[in-house]
Order: sequence, then structure tokens, then C-alpha cells
Amino acid sequence: MDDHATDPATGAFVAHRDLLFTVAYEMLGSAADAEDVLQETWLRWVKVDLEQVRDQRSYLVRIATRQALNRLRTLKRRKEAYVGPWLPEPLLTAPDVAEDVELSENLSLALMFILETLSPTERAVFVLREVFDIGYDDIAAAIDKSPAAARQIAHRARRHVDAHRPRTPVSQEEARAASDAFQQALVTGDLQGLLEVLAPDVVFVSDGGGLKLAALRPVVGADKVLRYMAGSVAKAGGALTGEPTTVNGNPGLVLRLDGVIDGVLAFRVENARVAGLYYVRNPEKLTRVESETSLTSR
Repeated sequence: MDDHATDPATGAFVAHRDLLFTVAYEMLGSAADAEDVLQETWLRWVKVDLEQVRDQRSYLVRIATRQALNRLRTLKRRKEAYVGPWLPEPLLTAPDVAEDVELSENLSLALMFILETLSPTERAVFVLREVFDIGYDDIAAAIDKSPAAARQIAHRARRHVDAHRPRTPVSQEEARAASDAFQQALVTGDLQGLLEVLAPDVVFVSDGGGLKLAALRPVVGADKVLRYMAGSVAKAGGALTGEPTTVNGNPGLVLRLDGVIDGVLAFRVENARVAGLYYVRNPEKLTRVESETSLTSR
């Protein structure tokens, strides 16, 4: 007999495990920290009297949110000492994530980079409301605020995020076409082709974490981005290859130098051109790009 059938607590946790991981990852941008949140959630969940739980999914999300918030505040201090920009850990995701338009948009490195500018509580509220459609009463319980306060925080966070994200959504096909054109131009050294695929005000953000060479600040403007990338490739030497993949539900590239992973590149596409480039080189953040991670909003 399946143990889950005889253990309601385990059954409920396993049923919602992917959701809880996605909630924690969306809040933290780190798979390792999200896994730790799952462990902490489980330890608290097994002590709960299930007969008193009205909605197991909401209750589990509430526990996970509280644990993620605690960790997010610790992470915020750690990020302040981080060398250069801090980008989320990229995850290789299954096709079903890309098919969920809202989830793939919210999981994109571009949007998660914007979420870094929110306070921990604002980020938690935004994630719960906008990504997972959690009700304000449950959000309020998770953050120890009133429902009215939760609404106010959600409104403030949404306004901030909307001011920074693209105005028009982009289809997977359009994003893939732009990333393919970028890949072709990059690996063949076609500088004119690169310039044509980049938006004039493109932003390049790279994360080496002090372990790999990366720009310490975002590079802005097609000419500057082109020069920076051409210089980086020339310094690195070796044969550069780009392997198309799905990063956080969106088209991306795994870049290799002489067959060894150098980093993962994610894109923000607007009007059929690359408007944002997010390059993760920190080797500590590249452990999840060769096997799929299950993510879900349900």
C-alpha cells in the first residue's frame, strides 16, 4: 500500500510540493534556499492538527511564505555584500511551464530581477497575489497583517513592478526568434547581426558573484553592450557555442567555452528585439541547468 494513502500529512505535502517550491523560489530566486524552505515547511506541517485545517493548500502556502520571508530578510543582508548585480538562479524548466503564459512571464529572470527592488514583504505579497492568485485573507495571515494592509502592499508592489516591466507581452515564438538570431550572430562573431537584434537601449546584466569575471554594473545601450560582449569573448578565448534551452519557462541559451558551461543567458524581448540580457556566470548558480525543475502555479 502507498504510504501516502495512510498518511494524510505526507500526502498533502507531496501533492503540493512543486507549488511550495515555486512559491519559495519566486520569493527567493535561489533553488537551494527554496529547498531549505520546503524542509522547514515540512517540519512545521507534521505538527499541525489537520482536522483544524480548512484548506490544506492555503495553509501550506502560508507556512512556506513565513519561512521564505524569514530567509528573504537574511538573503537581503547577504546580497548587500554580493560582488556586482545579483541575478536569480536560472532553472531548466519543462515545456508545460512555457505553455503557462502568466507563470512563464512571472518566472522570467527579467521580472525576478525587478522583484529584487521590492522589500521582502512587498515581494511576498506580490508573488502570492499576482503569481499564485492567493486571496487577501490568506496573504494577510501569511504576513501577519490585516487584509486591508495586504491590499495596500499589493497595490504598491504592483505599481512598482508595472513601471519597470515591458508594456506589451511577447509570444514564445517571438522570443525564440530573437534569441535564435542573437545566438547565431554571437557564435559566428557577426557583430553587425548582433547590433541588428539588440534594441538601442538594451540593458546587459551579468552575475559572476566575484567568482567569474562580470560587469559590476548593468551595461546600457547597444553599442556599449556590443563592445563589452565582444571584449569578453576575445578575453575568454576558446570556441564559444550556444545551446538553446528553456530557462524559467522562457527561451534562453547555455553558453559553453570549449565545451564547458560558461553561463546561462536569458532574454527580455520587446518589439522583436532583445531589450534585456541577463547572464549568470556564478558557478554556484549553475547547478540546475542540465536537469529539469518542476514548477507550477497550481
